[in-house]
Amino acid sequence: MLDKLNEIENKYNELADKLSDPEIIADQSKYREYAKAHAGLTELVEKIREYKKVLSDIKDAEEMLSEKQDAEMEEYLQKELNSFHEEKIKTEKELKFMLISKDPNDDKNIIVEIRAGAGGDEASLFAGDLFRMYGKYAESKHWTFQIMSSSPSEMGGFKEIIFEIKGQGAYSKLKYESGVHRVQRIPVTESGGRIHTSTATVAVLPEVEDVEVEINPNDVRIDIFRSSGPGGQSVNTTDSAVRVTHLPTGIVVSCQEERSQLQNRERAMKVLRARLYEKIQEEQQAEVAMTRRLQIGTGDRSERIRTYNFPQGRVTDHRISLTLHRLESILEGDLQEVVDALTAADRAEKLKEVV
Repeated sequence: MLDKLNEIENKYNELADKLSDPEIIADQSKYREYAKAHAGLTELVEKIREYKKVLSDIKDAEEMLSEKQDAEMEEYLQKELNSFHEEKIKTEKELKFMLISKDPNDDKNIIVEIRAGAGGDEASLFAGDLFRMYGKYAESKHWTFQIMSSSPSEMGGFKEIIFEIKGQGAYSKLKYESGVHRVQRIPVTESGGRIHTSTATVAVLPEVEDVEVEINPNDVRIDIFRSSGPGGQSVNTTDSAVRVTHLPTGIVVSCQEERSQLQNRERAMKVLRARLYEKIQEEQQAEVAMTRRLQIGTGDRSERIRTYNFPQGRVTDHRISLTLHRLESILEGDLQEVVDALTAADRAEKLKEVV
């Protein structure tokens, strides 16, 4: 582990040197980048130096004990050595947790996309339930959320809904929600009382700035159309809805919630940036994912992650084998126990890699 700690300290020192380089200071974009990286390592480096000091103290005490000492001095040195070893164990434990690389997106706002999957109208109703669940959870955290785009179904719920949640640490709390959510219940349209299984997919994307994902205007086609609601009826009397197509990737984003064409365009571009950022991250992590998992589950939208069973009143997260018999309160936004369990499991997996 010491080699890894030395490598981190050397990187910290290199960043400090760069921050005093006149060329870097003149380039404010680079300076901010290096300053942020330097600040992000400061606490860890302080702990590394604390750890090295303890190792040095242990070495000195052991050397003194190896020399001939009177009984009183030997007893004193042995007590000191025991104290240093206790400090070493404590500091090592703290370091291992600090070495777990923090997700750079953890503090970001998020864009959540929910789409009805298998199950027809029942799937759309379930997508609506999930939207309400995340909205309630956001409220409990005093976060704000706003719908960016939606496609309501005639029976209620949504065929698709995209919304933004703004709040400190939103991504760190909800990033494990990406995947397939499954519901088992008797649909309101079922006269025979049979239990049906339906699904909805959830994608949680970190919100990104323009500087993080550059989009060439020539790579984008923008179409304007009239907003419509369930059944195709016109919502607005003006052509304010916006469809943005990213030509190189084929990603299409539509926004029609606002009456202003400009606002819809801004929101569509925000979603597009988030999807492109996700695509870039997936490509970067593809090789690493071959040998180890970076988080609980893969985060893949096709992975079934959770089942909501109404007859038994239970919610099961399949990734960590967690079952809670309080489905109603969870759908009312009481998600914290699930969030904490997923975070702890992810942290434990990453700690294994560090060890």
